[in-house]
Amino acid sequence: MADTEISFAQAFMCSAFAACLAEFCTIPLDTAKVRLQLQKKAAVTEGVSLPKYRGLLDTIQTIAREEGISALWKGIIPGLHRQCIYGGLRIGLYDPVKTFLVGSAFVGEISLYQMILAALLTGALAIIVASPTDLVKVRLQSEGQLPAGVPKRYSGAMDAYITIMRQEGIGALWTGLGPNITRNAVINAAELASYDQMKRTLLKIPGFMDNVFTHLVAGLGAGLFAVFIGSPVDVVKSRMMGDSTYKNTLDCFLKTLFNEGFLAFYKGFLPNFCRVGAWNMVMFLTLEQAKRFFRG
Repeated sequence: MADTEISFAQAFMCSAFAACLAEFCTIPLDTAKVRLQLQKKAAVTEGVSLPKYRGLLDTIQTIAREEGISALWKGIIPGLHRQCIYGGLRIGLYDPVKTFLVGSAFVGEISLYQMILAALLTGALAIIVASPTDLVKVRLQSEGQLPAGVPKRYSGAMDAYITIMRQEGIGALWTGLGPNITRNAVINAAELASYDQMKRTLLKIPGFMDNVFTHLVAGLGAGLFAVFIGSPVDVVKSRMMGDSTYKNTLDCFLKTLFNEGFLAFYKGFLPNFCRVGAWNMVMFLTLEQAKRFFRG
């Protein structure tokens, strides 16, 4: 994805637009993923555990039936805020940081470890700026978890920002920042570096060209790798942001591990893969086309 022909401002606009479009198209899958991740072991009735949500499609159907179809897009406003800032920075800075690491005079293929390092740095930097938008999105998506009769905590995205600052302090907007930095730096590295590497590898195979099909295949592969690597941290991040009962990241990790077992860290794996795989396919395809537009 080396793009020295376009400026950082153009790269930022391309990245922000691609990330926002992907977010809008796939947020119902993200809402289902968050609900599954926040769902703890259900109370046992006559020896049978009865979780409210059972899989991707059941979660989507249950949310739509009980809360309306629009509930699947809960958190879309802070989600777009997040992608405009986070997506624009982490993707827009990726090529400049790669160039900085290897030097502007470098000629040849950038190594995989340098691509990973560049993506780790841009992912960490971007989420430090955008973490409050992530928190508000998760809080809004988790509203449906409240017991029947309990009033909603927030009327919308702006109300959520204001309420959190008033009731919990401005620092609360960065709740879960530790696992969020880890999660987003790791996933950013998995997505961007693996996309670069997969695209590079595919283009060496006879029959593959720098076209839509190659972008879709590389994007799907990047999504799969990112979910496999990032799921445990993603679960801890979602629980830290959606449930204030945890003291810190380690407390959340240990309670989840001892109370629910290691597989709890892969709760929502299928909806997470569907979401991240689809997100990457839409984002990288849009990104490549947007960059071609600016190149003329």
